[in-house]
Amino acid sequence: MSTPKLNDLQAFLQVARDQSFTKAATKLGVTPSALSHTLRGLEERMGLRLLARTTRNVAPTEAGERLMRSIG
Repeated sequence: MSTPKLNDLQAFLQVARDQSFTKAATKLGVTPSALSHTLRGLEERMGLRLLARTTRNVAPTEAGERLMRSIG
């Protein structure tokens, strides 16, 4: 597992708190697509699924909750 980038962690926290890629992307000044790509890369580098995605919402997984508590 590689060390995550600060911007990636900030993006994760925003999405996890907002439970929405669209809302988080607006706050971060990026597109939802770019944000989704960033978070998929973070999950791949960490070897963990951090977010549970559905067509209607997104929520942190158990691993995502642990990460939120540790950096949050």
